Amino acid sequence: MPSSFVFIKRIGALAALSGILAVANCANAADNVIVLDSGESQLTLIDEATHKVIGTEPTGKEPHHLMITPDGRSLIVADSVSNNLMFLDPHSGKVQRTAQDIEDPYQLGFSPDHKWFVTAALRMDRVDIYRYDGTNMALVKHIELAKTPSHMTFASDNRTVFVTLQDSGELAAIDLPTQKVLWKMHVGDEPAGLWMTPGDRYLLVGMTGEDDVTVVDWHKQQVVKKIHTGRGAHNFRNLDDGKHVVVSNRVESTISIIDYTTLTNTGDITGLMPGPDDMELTPDKRYLWVGFRFAKHVGIIDLTTRKLIDTIAVGRSPHGIYFDNRAPVVSPNPD
Repeated sequence: MPSSFVFIKRIGALAALSGILAVANCANAADNVIVLDSGESQLTLIDEATHKVIGTEPTGKEPHHLMITPDGRSLIVADSVSNNLMFLDPHSGKVQRTAQDIEDPYQLGFSPDHKWFVTAALRMDRVDIYRYDGTNMALVKHIELAKTPSHMTFASDNRTVFVTLQDSGELAAIDLPTQKVLWKMHVGDEPAGLWMTPGDRYLLVGMTGEDDVTVVDWHKQQVVKKIHTGRGAHNFRNLDDGKHVVVSNRVESTISIIDYTTLTNTGDITGLMPGPDDMELTPDKRYLWVGFRFAKHVGIIDLTTRKLIDTIAVGRSPHGIYFDNRAPVVSPNPD
């Protein structure tokens, strides 16, 4: 199963008011991390400097994934079982509003031009396409897409979204303007995370039911290579160095570093806790934060040594990382 996010925030002094996390901006703002604990239906806030848990805040049921809006003013948390989207102030953590009747928003994403918003309803075997005007999301169409739509990524043409179907072992391509399924192809056992190589040449697919990453020439709808990584290859994070992307191996409990220019595994990060899932890179590109889905912890990896340097206890099923001190950019690879 895919993963959720953890996000790093530049905020000031904190005070708990009636169980709601309140954050006050100050001149000496600190960097903090919020972990989305999907099994606890909560957010956990961590002080980045000390790696200490500061507090928690409730969300809806099973908040699996999140994403910043293109204007950077709201952080969207998708509560899949509560059937809603929570919009949070990305600086204070306060709830701005809640969009109800969004059925099973398991995964979510914006097209590169921000005109389309897509959710994958994993439990309902469906993908929902919305038009986005910068403020509101208007449902255009429900697209039946069995079985178990999971992760997604977009082509840079702003027309095509790709979705993995975990239980049917397929990759699907959907045309956004017409809301038509262009094609489906079999890629292996339990495909999950997706990452597009530069120039939209290949799609990398994490094979959670296998021990590899499948390389797909999506223009020809052909599998061109299998890159051996580790059991339960799941989700990706670009290392922003122009050459490497990492993939979490949830069953092997390792992270593999893939050279996407040669399509080879250049080495594995070992010594991790069970179930590495979503990952995020610190702005200085030195540390990789990772949620350990099966261990109720998040961890920090020093990429210079490729060693796990610390772990922090959080709630059940931590799911991902987002840095609020980044510029609001939505790329074809939202990770």
